[in-house]
Amino acid sequence: MKLLIKNGLLVDPANRIQAKLNLLVEGGKVALVTTDIPEADQVIDAAGKVVAPGFIDLHMHEDPIGEDGRIERCIFDAMLRMGVTTAVGGNCGINVCDPGDYLDIVDRDGAPVNVAMLAGHAYFRERAGAADKYAKITPEQQARMNIDIDRALERGCAGVSFGVRYVPGVDRDELWSVAARCKKGGKLITAHGREDAERVFQAVDEIAQAGIANSIPVQISHVGSMGGFGQMERLLRQVDGYRANGLDIACDCYPYFAFSTRIGETTYDDGWLDRYHCDYSVLLLSEGKYKGQRCTEETFYEMRRDFPRCITVCYVMKEDEVRLALAHPNVLMASDGLLDNGQGHPRAAGAFPRFLAEFVRHGDVSLFDGVAKMTSMPAERLKLTRKGRLNVGADADITIFDPEKIRDGATFEAPILPPAGIDYVIIGGKIAAKDCEIVDPDCGKAIRF
Repeated sequence: MKLLIKNGLLVDPANRIQAKLNLLVEGGKVALVTTDIPEADQVIDAAGKVVAPGFIDLHMHEDPIGEDGRIERCIFDAMLRMGVTTAVGGNCGINVCDPGDYLDIVDRDGAPVNVAMLAGHAYFRERAGAADKYAKITPEQQARMNIDIDRALERGCAGVSFGVRYVPGVDRDELWSVAARCKKGGKLITAHGREDAERVFQAVDEIAQAGIANSIPVQISHVGSMGGFGQMERLLRQVDGYRANGLDIACDCYPYFAFSTRIGETTYDDGWLDRYHCDYSVLLLSEGKYKGQRCTEETFYEMRRDFPRCITVCYVMKEDEVRLALAHPNVLMASDGLLDNGQGHPRAAGAFPRFLAEFVRHGDVSLFDGVAKMTSMPAERLKLTRKGRLNVGADADITIFDPEKIRDGATFEAPILPPAGIDYVIIGGKIAAKDCEIVDPDCGKAIRF
């Protein structure tokens, strides 16, 4: 079947195109880019709309696997509704199960979006028997972990993710040994650094040095929540310096001014109030008996003890710091989306439309550069040569949106409300979502590297 998308503004940064052009799709690929009106079986009139490559979310947290062995679809549905066609799970060192097995499940059942996975260091560390996140790993555990990570990479993971903040027992030897697994094939390491705020610079150095030692690319995760407290300008200069000296390094950021993590994580170990110069009321509880309430000292310690997996939202980031990050040419857009039974931070369902509404439409970032941050830049980081672009032969993953009407709908109170202003999401040449509603839930495929 031939699908024609006509009269839209084609924005394809990978090919340096921003022009009114028509797009013909056939066999899951872009078949023709033209000013003509070719014959087609189905026609989408995109007049007044932007026709962009499907958005690629380099940093999100995948849905869990249910008791029936199937993916419990929640965040992947949210991804599709907000224009994402490819999502990368396994970030911050965390996997919900063996990532190779996860990709096999996507092969078997399909998924709302294309799914790629990272091998989570913390997941494999614990699987190797190193259950104490504060303790140094033993040589035997290290060897077992390395074997398992090698196997995950062989099964198609895009690289290795670290959540050093969440596993403070990691030392340089362990970090470098795991990073070395990516040398074969030059795969990516991504990292939630060991420290943030005033100590974020040492955290960036730690990860960058692991990349330099192994000659592999480095991705610094969600810099808004790492240096968005007054350190952003210096942090970006630091990363630029590494890049100027030959390291393949970039950052990602989400377009919100509050971060999210579970209340039992090391982020909230002793000293966090001083680090963020705040009190307990900056924390909003997203789950449990205090859902929707701000923390007091009493409820903070109660939830840390009784419900450590409770998702929190922490209102401590500075707006101007996040805007500075997302305007930087070496920072791409990623959601860091995480949902637990439909609860969590609204970035999981609103990050991409919010970026277009609040940062692109308001002039922080041009439309061309904004689309690049969501398409060609993450595709380049992942070495995806047929995604994030719309030249002939590229995968027909396409997002069509109204640049004047697009907006996020998700809120901190209702974090999975769909956005508005996204007309079509097309995956592999098939219409997967229309008007922010899912019409084909199984268009996505597993992506292996």
